[in-house]
Amino acid sequence: MKIAQALFVAALLVAGMACGYSSKPTTPAAAGTMPTIAALVPASTTAGMSLGTNGLMVTGTNFNSNATINWNGTPLTTAHVSGTQLTATVPDADTATAGTFQVTVTNPGTPGGMYGGGTAAETSNMMTFTVN
Repeated sequence: MKIAQALFVAALLVAGMACGYSSKPTTPAAAGTMPTIAALVPASTTAGMSLGTNGLMVTGTNFNSNATINWNGTPLTTAHVSGTQLTATVPDADTATAGTFQVTVTNPGTPGGMYGGGTAAETSNMMTFTVN
């Protein structure tokens, strides 16, 4: 009887390992939708001037509804107008002194399921905003 029990336990262990019980395979994230920037409106301003209530408008392609405009790598509060247009308010402190600033757009990734998957976050080409 003990031999039968030992064989049964061994068979359960082998079956558990064979079906991947001890480790689950993961599926890597797929590439997300790559946004592109065509233009910034305005493309420049004078130091100390506010961009006003309209803020910064970015036009391009493939903007997801949750895309964000990044100012020197920092996400801005972004409004999705369409798949080709986003707007954001740039803090006055960011336009207080002369300089150039990198503007990009990021489409966030989507989460995967139990075994991975989903999509990776994708960031657009960079455009330069100039403060004179």
